Amino acid sequence: MLSDNKILPNIGFGNIKFGVAMDVFVEKYGEPEEVDTIGEDEDYATTVLHYWEQSLSIFFVGVSNPVLTGIETDHPDSMLFGEKIMDKSKEDIIALMKKNGLSSYDEGDDEFVAENEIIRVSYEESMMDFFFQDNQLIFMNFGVMVDDNGNIEKV
Repeated sequence: MLSDNKILPNIGFGNIKFGVAMDVFVEKYGEPEEVDTIGEDEDYATTVLHYWEQSLSIFFVGVSNPVLTGIETDHPDSMLFGEKIMDKSKEDIIALMKKNGLSSYDEGDDEFVAENEIIRVSYEESMMDFFFQDNQLIFMNFGVMVDDNGNIEKV
């Protein structure tokens, strides 16, 4: 599925690009191992395609024409700004982000984080969330915002 494991902020992950329609994605990359749906109202719906063997979950937003808006990964070879990031410490990730011009972050403690003794570090500008347990990165997600027509918006 992946040509490489490079995280490209606001663009995609390797050869997987944000903004592609769900049906086009599935045709190109194959059926997922599992599908979840979040928020099934008329105006907003999120469909998550899980490719567990690839260490990927792909998020699509939209009702009539869902488009790819987010990616979550715990792939051990995930690269960000030229460095492998899985298992790095919170301090290492914060330093890597700062070195690449992203110094403003927020530490969250939502219900999931509290229940699982996980620390979340979020960068709104690049729409990235890093999740740490025992001070090691265990997974991260990143994405883009889209308008009602599925067009990518600038953050």
